[in-house]
Amino acid sequence: MRPSTTSVTAAGAELRQRALSFVLLMGLVSLLADMVYEGGRSISGPYLAFLGASGTIVGLVAGAGELIAYGLRLVFGYLSDRTRRYWAFTIAGYATTALVVPALALVGSWQAAVVLLTLERMSKALRSPAKDTLLSYATRSIGHGKGFGLHEALDQIGAIVAPLTLAAVLAWRGNYRLAFAPLLIPGVLTILALLVARARFPQPADLAGATPLLTSRGFGSDFWWYLAAVGLIAAGFADFPLIAFHLERTAVVSSAWIPALYAMAMAVDAGAALLFGALFDRIGYAALLLAGALALAFAPLVFLGGPVLVALGMALWGVGLGAQESILRAAVARLAPVERRGTAFGLFNTVYGVAWFAGSAALGLLYDLALPALIALSVGLQALALLVLVGLARRGAAGR
Repeated sequence: MRPSTTSVTAAGAELRQRALSFVLLMGLVSLLADMVYEGGRSISGPYLAFLGASGTIVGLVAGAGELIAYGLRLVFGYLSDRTRRYWAFTIAGYATTALVVPALALVGSWQAAVVLLTLERMSKALRSPAKDTLLSYATRSIGHGKGFGLHEALDQIGAIVAPLTLAAVLAWRGNYRLAFAPLLIPGVLTILALLVARARFPQPADLAGATPLLTSRGFGSDFWWYLAAVGLIAAGFADFPLIAFHLERTAVVSSAWIPALYAMAMAVDAGAALLFGALFDRIGYAALLLAGALALAFAPLVFLGGPVLVALGMALWGVGLGAQESILRAAVARLAPVERRGTAFGLFNTVYGVAWFAGSAALGLLYDLALPALIALSVGLQALALLVLVGLARRGAAGR
């Protein structure tokens, strides 16, 4: 007998509910982990300056960290596809992050801080392709844009709470080392929440609705053009440590306000991820074009403006980052064959990381040499990326 329409509908609704539960639980994991990572990131630039680093060093460290975090994802993404041990890679990566960031409270030189920041970036490379692959199974049932956008929004709650907490600590005691220590608490909770997720959903691939057949399909031309646009976006997008370094050096705002501005940007990031993620499921690349156009103005605002314009620039920076964290990953899930998704996420992140490193190094160097040139490079690269995305939007690949 064929199953009735009612039973099929009920089974589909149950599958979507389970998929949504998985996305929410993994969002909680990311929320807690982001309290650790984003909390540390919000003051890492000023902390390096406090320890004696220059603007060029801050730019290079930020860029090298992203190169490691994204470049190694190609290796770990390939290995996760080969071994199919997505949970093992995810748990190992999150556990490392949970421990090394609070350890920054113990360092006494910028060189030692760089070592721990590098280990944190390596841990993100270890977990990200596997985690995104697990999420891609669940988001097939509820919509890739909606699913990744919801995950990013939850992720950003931690990115809002932690910088505000650190801002309060700095305003109270003015001690960077003391600000890192409380991050151990959400670090431990991250590991516990992840173990719960592993116990409840040992086989997230079942959430896709069907077990995919493993084939030898490659990546189409749209995927490679998309990677080119991703590289341009990454190269032109100034990392927050350099922005924070600028704000600390010029005293546009007080030290305690720097992590508060970052928290505000993360709040915008969360809202943008939900909005543009939902739009992506409906209009494809056009959603990314809209977000990218809004983000174009952040560089002149944050590097040339006073307190009000800096706040506006950070809001636009948050819009761009929210779109990157949701839509960019959602598009990979659409463009890549299921059986090679870990490798696809690895390739995507390698291109993103290499471009981010090159862009961060160039922007850090230009900051010390000529601030208008930094702004011109940032705006120009992002504008060029939008032109590439216009071509892809016309082809409608992601929208189908």
